[in-house]
Amino acid sequence: MSLQINIDNGGTLTDICINQEGVVKKTKVLTTPYDLSKCFFEGLQKASEVIYNEKNVARLLEEVDLIRYSTTQGTNAICERKGPRLGLIIDAASRDLPVRLAEQDPEVFEALVADRVVFLDAGVVKGVEADVEIVKAINQLTAAGANRLVVSFGGADFVDLENRFKRVVLRKYPRHLLGAVPVLYGSDLIMDRDEARRTWTALINSFLHPATEAFLFNAENRLRAFRTKNPLLIFRNDGDASRVAKTVAIKTYSSGPRGGMEGMKSFAKLYGMKDVVAIDVGGTTTDIGQCMDGKVRETRRGHVEGISVSFPLSEIMSAGAGGSSIFKVVNNRIAIGPESVGAVPGPAAFGRGGKEATITDASLLCGIFDPASYFGGGMALDLDRAATAVMVNIAQPLGVELDEALLQMEHAYEDKIAVELHRFTKISEDTTLLAFGGAGPLNACGVAEKAGIDTVAVPQLAAVFSAYGIGSCDISQRYSVSLDACSDETLAEALAGLKVKASRDMFAEGVAEGDYQIHARLVAENADGEEIAAQLDASPTVPASFAKARNVELELTAVKPLREEVGKAATFTEGAAAVADGVRNVLTRSQGRIDVPVYKVAQMKAGDHAAGPAIIEEDYFTCRVLDGWSFVISDAGDILLKRKS
Repeated sequence: MSLQINIDNGGTLTDICINQEGVVKKTKVLTTPYDLSKCFFEGLQKASEVIYNEKNVARLLEEVDLIRYSTTQGTNAICERKGPRLGLIIDAASRDLPVRLAEQDPEVFEALVADRVVFLDAGVVKGVEADVEIVKAINQLTAAGANRLVVSFGGADFVDLENRFKRVVLRKYPRHLLGAVPVLYGSDLIMDRDEARRTWTALINSFLHPATEAFLFNAENRLRAFRTKNPLLIFRNDGDASRVAKTVAIKTYSSGPRGGMEGMKSFAKLYGMKDVVAIDVGGTTTDIGQCMDGKVRETRRGHVEGISVSFPLSEIMSAGAGGSSIFKVVNNRIAIGPESVGAVPGPAAFGRGGKEATITDASLLCGIFDPASYFGGGMALDLDRAATAVMVNIAQPLGVELDEALLQMEHAYEDKIAVELHRFTKISEDTTLLAFGGAGPLNACGVAEKAGIDTVAVPQLAAVFSAYGIGSCDISQRYSVSLDACSDETLAEALAGLKVKASRDMFAEGVAEGDYQIHARLVAENADGEEIAAQLDASPTVPASFAKARNVELELTAVKPLREEVGKAATFTEGAAAVADGVRNVLTRSQGRIDVPVYKVAQMKAGDHAAGPAIIEEDYFTCRVLDGWSFVISDAGDILLKRKS
């Protein structure tokens, strides 16, 4: 591929990574949450400026080979509890199901469903009164404020019950009517026998679906008007991509952060790092993951906010703390997030009407940011507005001076991320902290100190690292089906059926028969309840180990490979002393306000090194090097920071 555009849409900023004949360039635009297609096309405009030195989206879309897109929209929606009000219709035989659902996360259940639950007897759904009772159930939920419904029955015949329910809904609420309420059936998404897991999967998908669908189809339609060669590809949490029409909303959850994890894998391989933990700090969240021995943790039954769902997802934890997270004083202590000012109005320093205090405002007032060079010089920062926000929201409630409030904000922010690191990852003396995202490098040394980590790495492409990471994904479709009677005959029949589905979906992806690979496996539980799996070959048979297995499922993946394995290696070796570009007066933790050197990433060469306190600055990220830390530039242009023992 000669020209690829990767776009990672965050809550505050949207990152664009351009790969043209192997040369990687980057740019950013502010996210427009009221219309994500606006920042999407503004990103394409800026990309065309980077490539052609002029705004020429038509030319770009004529020449681009591939556009990949990932988003933190789903992550932010769940984190901030912003989305539609859902109604839930479940089997009357499962009256304890709402309790079991709420046990996994009471706050999320309250935000999504609350008391909008109706129990419906399976016998009624099969009986002559089905039409009347189903209409009553739907009307009860819509009257209670539900604007989307989820139907999830239990028992062995849950698929049949949901299909019967669906036929009534199609008769009584035909989709062409304006008042037709959207209904999602758990069995439409997944055939998982676990009722609670399947129900949570459907609820979360329904919660994320409306906003995701509206933006993606709008963006795809606008792209189609330019007659682009290839359709927009949506990067998913499982590490692969698919077209808009072949992607379900829940798989976009943490898709942007998963791009960062793919980048972490590549980075760890490049430097031979065995144990890397990542903090991907955006405007609204800090996404945390770990790469051990070249592998990112992924589970067959993934988790959303700690809630078990039916799809495989990468294990990424999102903490509600980012560059635009709101700081406030609660019980004489600083609390952070999960609320965010986002891109609009943004931090007070942006001068767009924001009045809340954020770490961006604190960093500006500490002297770490240059108001004139921030965001590549594309956004002037307002010191007075930032000072007012911190004084009113933090300093005065705490009864301290401005500088003391700023230091307390920094410590509170670093403490929060360090605590989440320890809660989610395993840290050892060999752990390297990889800091990326627009705000990742900023407080990385402070976070590392509090987490007990002595080595920090900052990629040269830290500001767009997630967008960079999605650039090597494959196109794939995944399927699963339960096997009630597991024999060679039922296996062959089920496998043939899934292959037919795969051929249709891959054709819709623009991939012809023979141009994609098929991978199939059996997964089940043994007598001890442990998961067992077996890969299937060209002549599949049921392994002997599955003779007494329970909950047997056939999983199939159709893959069009796009990844390129490149055997590169890089090192961090000290050479000449780095030359500072100037100094900046910064509030330090032990010496008050002093002048510290500023090093520009673009001006440094391989081997350049220096010691803190200092500032390392790139167009779209700033790294504060604390006293007691030193840094060196690798032969690939990345930064390694070490704390003195």
